Amino acid sequence: MKDIQSHEFILGQFSQYYQRNSSDIEPPLSIEEREFAFFLIKDRVMLRHKGFRDVSTLRDFVKTISPSDVYYSSAYYHYPEEEMTAKGWIGADLIFDIDADHIPTICSRQHDTWTCKSCGSSDRGLKPERCPNCKGEKFSSTNWLCEVCLESAKRETIKLVEILESDFGFSPQEITIAFSGHRGYHVHIEKEVIRTLDAMSRKEIVDYLLGIGLKPSLHGFDLENALGPNLEDPGWRGRIAKGVFEVLVSSPEYLQKEGLSRISKDLKEQKDLIVERWKRKGPWGLIKGIGSEGWERIIAQAVEEQSVKIDTVVTTDIHRLIRLANTLHGETGLKKIEVPLSEIEKFDPLKEAVAFKEGMIRLLVSEAPEFRLGDVRYGPFKNAEVELPTAAALFLLCKGAARLKETT
Repeated sequence: MKDIQSHEFILGQFSQYYQRNSSDIEPPLSIEEREFAFFLIKDRVMLRHKGFRDVSTLRDFVKTISPSDVYYSSAYYHYPEEEMTAKGWIGADLIFDIDADHIPTICSRQHDTWTCKSCGSSDRGLKPERCPNCKGEKFSSTNWLCEVCLESAKRETIKLVEILESDFGFSPQEITIAFSGHRGYHVHIEKEVIRTLDAMSRKEIVDYLLGIGLKPSLHGFDLENALGPNLEDPGWRGRIAKGVFEVLVSSPEYLQKEGLSRISKDLKEQKDLIVERWKRKGPWGLIKGIGSEGWERIIAQAVEEQSVKIDTVVTTDIHRLIRLANTLHGETGLKKIEVPLSEIEKFDPLKEAVAFKEGMIRLLVSEAPEFRLGDVRYGPFKNAEVELPTAAALFLLCKGAARLKETT
């Protein structure tokens, strides 16, 4: 629904923001070895292969062009302004992208839609890998954000950080967390030891986080005799144990779906005993009526729930462009903002990442679900004329769900 007037308004607002706040832009490590890229609001094109010797030059450039999005390479290059084949790759940071697009949530059926580009089929919810009608793989989609999907992304981020610390040995000081400005979080590790990891090595890290190829027998399980690891065990042993416990005592729907509902009553009656037993050797011997195949299915579900829902392509791509902190997201008008690890639990992106605080704007909104910015809820809207604070108005304009009300 964007038009020329709306584009010009967005450009003007983004320009004002950068004129006032460019000093907040912090450079990545070794700025002179990074490629930078900018998506231009007016021309709707990507400007790539830019390099900067210092942060002041970068800030001045951002103020001059007022882009909708600012990116930098996770990679380090000898010649960052050259074409890809001539850049001279040195190494790359380890980057993780956790996005609600990759997490099944109940809210996606309420505010997300997808349309197959091949046959035109459409539906609400998480975009499928293939169209259920024509098996096509290309879609257009409209994704919104709410407290539910953002909280789900935060849970996955916390899970990821815990594994990076406990299983990979990274310290909290080596891990940077940032709200992406849209539907999730970025986790960055800038450390010499990981720079030269190739794509295959990074895929091994991805497979570990996803729990790919885990064999119960290699992680302390004797399924024939219902024996398993302890909750306190390190790595995936303890993680599987925790996941199995949560499936048994907290997922009656899953047990029913798997044909194991007959044990639900026993589990409910023995929950306190199971919890107590879990502190030592787990409930494995207490549970009756589950054979080895049943245990395998439960363990598979436990692995699925304990795995981290990351965008696998981002982590394995050694040339990846990633959004620069303290710059605006072109689809929301919100900031990408770093979040101290100690504050992640209480962090509210719909408050902390709001960049525009003043003014009221009159809009014509085609359709938008209910959303919150700050402490105020807006919508839902459908073919409505409304007057909104600048942050909420820009959010709808950037989403393409509204246009400016023409004044006479």
